[in-house]
Amino acid sequence: MTALGVLATGGPCLVQDAGRPGLTTIGVGRSGAADRSSYDLANRLVGNVPGAATLEVTLGGLEVEARDGTVWVAVTGAPVPVTRAGRDEPTGAILALRPGERLRLGVPASGLRSYVAVRGGLGVPPVLGSCSRDTLAGLGPAPLAAGDVVPVGDRVGDEMRVDAVPAQEYGDSPVLRLVRGPRDDWVRDAGALTARRWTVAPDSDRVGIRLAGARLDLCDPSRQLPSEGALRGAIQVPPTGEPVVLGPDHPVTGGYPVVAVVVDHDTDRLAQLRPGDTVGFAWA
Repeated sequence: MTALGVLATGGPCLVQDAGRPGLTTIGVGRSGAADRSSYDLANRLVGNVPGAATLEVTLGGLEVEARDGTVWVAVTGAPVPVTRAGRDEPTGAILALRPGERLRLGVPASGLRSYVAVRGGLGVPPVLGSCSRDTLAGLGPAPLAAGDVVPVGDRVGDEMRVDAVPAQEYGDSPVLRLVRGPRDDWVRDAGALTARRWTVAPDSDRVGIRLAGARLDLCDPSRQLPSEGALRGAIQVPPTGEPVVLGPDHPVTGGYPVVAVVVDHDTDRLAQLRPGDTVGFAWA
């Protein structure tokens, strides 16, 4: 069986697909690719059906080898230096890995997460209908490590119609759109979200991005809120006053007030922010 052998990883390297929609009533979140547009593009480049499993690589460092056959791959998302069989290749190109040839990803100059799609998808067993790794719930395949062998699947849906697409570049300090949250009256001034630039804290992950640099004052810090449904992009304010933007592996409920929500389309850009980056907000 054609497969990818994992020789090295850098940051977390996770199997991700379109996630597990429709299971929140039993306490299971959707999860799935953090940057959905880059994930979808990678699958389209190699002619996979929508929803095929890919690799989500954080800050590069991945090295894989083709085993028992030729593997067609494409890398999208954060623009990483790509080396195939010792030759430099552009991010966004469709590449053929012959048996024994290696693909290496360096550290991206901008952005955080890159996506490696193989033609046919990754042939890993689904859990509750999805191959995605939910880092909060511990569902799905474990993070990849050196020595793992990942089989190539059969989820081909179309021909490969282009050779390459331009690499995505991520500018400094993006401004993301917000809508008002259901609990915006729980803070003294929800408009403070748009009045400054915020810094992504080091302890940010797929569950949530913590914003540092200022605090939002709760009107009544002693007031308790019963748990409510949560969603990707919701901005919660814990008692410390430092906002948290929920990511793809967010819990299905939360007890902190949601004062604003990032417009769904802009959460893909949010997924490419690395610790230390700055971000601004504007009301949609």
